[in-house]
Amino acid sequence: MSFNTFGHLFRFTTWGESHGPAIGAVVDGCPPGIALSEADVQPWLDQRRPGTSRFTTQRQEPDQVRILSGVFEGRTTGTPISLMIENVDQRSKDYSEVAKAYRPGHADYAYDAKYGFRDYRGGGRSSARETASRVAAGAVARLVIPEVSIIAWVEAIGGDAIDPANFDAAEIGRNPFFCPDPEAAARWEGLVDAARKAGSSLGAVVACAATGVPAGWGAPLYAKLDAELAAACMGINAVKGVEIGDGFAAARLRGEDNADAMRPGTDGPQFLANHAGGIAGGIATGQPITLRVAFKPTSSILTPVETIDRNGTATEIMTKGRHDPCVGIRGVPVVEAMVALVLADHKLMHRGQCG
Repeated sequence: MSFNTFGHLFRFTTWGESHGPAIGAVVDGCPPGIALSEADVQPWLDQRRPGTSRFTTQRQEPDQVRILSGVFEGRTTGTPISLMIENVDQRSKDYSEVAKAYRPGHADYAYDAKYGFRDYRGGGRSSARETASRVAAGAVARLVIPEVSIIAWVEAIGGDAIDPANFDAAEIGRNPFFCPDPEAAARWEGLVDAARKAGSSLGAVVACAATGVPAGWGAPLYAKLDAELAAACMGINAVKGVEIGDGFAAARLRGEDNADAMRPGTDGPQFLANHAGGIAGGIATGQPITLRVAFKPTSSILTPVETIDRNGTATEIMTKGRHDPCVGIRGVPVVEAMVALVLADHKLMHRGQCG
């Protein structure tokens, strides 16, 4: 069985391959009457679009979205919303060596082991190209949760982190790294350039905060809000770790230090800390929901790496083509999209149970 659908009440299914004619998503469960057009989706796709700087893959894809169904006279009808993005700049010949041998760190061998067959052109479904579909679906989800503001940024590249004292949200859109620290962004130019010129790649950490989430969204035990956010972000191509709130750092604290102390407030409790990342017992507390997502270095690199072919014979592979020297950079709008999709789903589930 293949799992290409995510969500409970607000569900989306992605389809298509990296080098197929198109990719897209079908969003089901969106409430009717919401104003929706391509113009509501395109800005988010433009953030993720390749070829926008020398620090990303040079594949030239306009990523123009078309809405094929689910909208009438500018408003959602409550029926499935089909979103399509054409692929216009495929170069399948770049993957002739990948057809013969597996890229270590990529999904080549795992797909072959599961299906006995794989689409080697850019990795097919395992390509980060698939995430454009998620960003398109996430744009619809944002319209379901207008009360929530979601912002993500790159916190570290190649182990070089921002200085929290320099955090300026206005800087995130001013540089190609989605970096809130201008000094770190300047350093990262040289860091990513050096990796690209060496035929290598770098990992990154993306942080995200969602504010305005009302207390009560979420569910206990088997549909915890933090568990579903983690699952959504772990499902992003190249992600190898997710932390909610303080995450692993919480394991180093004492109970009194980790507690998010409360005092009386004018509209509910006033929290004195947010170690839990805005979620307790799987349910939102009303504080900002915070998470961090770790992206591994891009597996398709020009540096020769030891591997085997389909016959099990030892060989080396050097992946030609156009690839991100740091895939985590374009992961920022993808993380935002997945957070929006989970929150929209939980808003509808909360309304369904609690009114």
